Amino acid sequence: MIEVIIGPRATYNGVLRSDTSIRVDGIMESGMLETPANVILTETADVRCEIRARNVSIRGRFDGVIRADRAELLAGSHVSGALYVNSFYLDDGAVLDGELHMQGPEQTPAQTPPLRGPQPPIPVISRGKIED
Repeated sequence: MIEVIIGPRATYNGVLRSDTSIRVDGIMESGMLETPANVILTETADVRCEIRARNVSIRGRFDGVIRADRAELLAGSHVSGALYVNSFYLDDGAVLDGELHMQGPEQTPAQTPPLRGPQPPIPVISRGKIED
């Protein structure tokens, strides 16, 4: 179930962590998306950040680093950067301009070194209220 959505007319900067799937229809200019679930970038998405997730599915534009168990670049996607994954799918009409690092069982994407130091916790807004 997708509970976190960055809408098509929204622009976001920063770190977004969720325990559920994240869908991006809009723009993310910098930062990180992190979830133990799925990240979905739709055809209207334009994302420049780091993504850490179980599965990443892209139809839009992405520039950055992906650390995931599986990445899918679907028709119409344009991806630049580095991908650290265990499983990879490239659809007809998808573009990858960057590095693909297939991880073995001895080194999962979660074990690859982070690009940045630890991030401070961010408040989570759920149903209009800030949670600790």
